[in-house]
Amino acid sequence: MDTVRAAFRNECQRLEEVLRGLDEPDLDRPTPCPPWAVRDLLAHVRAGAGRLVDMLAAPAPQRAEVDAAEYFGTAKFTPEVDRARIDVARREARELPAVREVADGFARAWRSADAAVTAQPPGRLVRTRHGDAMTLTEFLRTRVVEVGVHGLDLADALHRQPWLTPTAAEVIAGLLTGDLESVPDALGWDRLTLVRKATGRAALTDREQALVDQAGVRWLTFGG
Repeated sequence: MDTVRAAFRNECQRLEEVLRGLDEPDLDRPTPCPPWAVRDLLAHVRAGAGRLVDMLAAPAPQRAEVDAAEYFGTAKFTPEVDRARIDVARREARELPAVREVADGFARAWRSADAAVTAQPPGRLVRTRHGDAMTLTEFLRTRVVEVGVHGLDLADALHRQPWLTPTAAEVIAGLLTGDLESVPDALGWDRLTLVRKATGRAALTDREQALVDQAGVRWLTFGG
């Protein structure tokens, strides 16, 4: 939990710093997650980062049924689910139209979630909006993925270098691959490259695909 919580804090703090340096026109830039503009993607990230507040206010389930890898299952990326996700983010983006409001809203969301996590006993269980029963640690791992990977999308949209923090990169890379030791050394990837390749944010070359296939690497299913 300490490692995952540090990754969540570090990545959210870094994104908050980026948001406080944006200009109003930045919010309308297109992103690699169409049809979202930056403001829509940020609404999605804000909701995801703050989701634990309500989850931790609800009764805990009796036992964990999935881990972080199983949470990112194909059922969560059906066309119907994606359409709902897109519509909700666009609607929520209209509620905070200005840059300062966007930055303040994200800050409130992630800091409230962090405070809620800190107040929990070891081994706390939660139930997600999809109905999954998980340990708090495993769900927080999925939040690191959401903030970190969509941070790559935002960096692309804003024409900036990726700001993925080392702690978040470690957590995400380990989760997406299932086993970092399974990634061939011959690929020569650092963790940022691994995350981009494993989530489809960067294409595999023919050589890379051959090495991945030869090693039997199985990426985690991960949608937008």
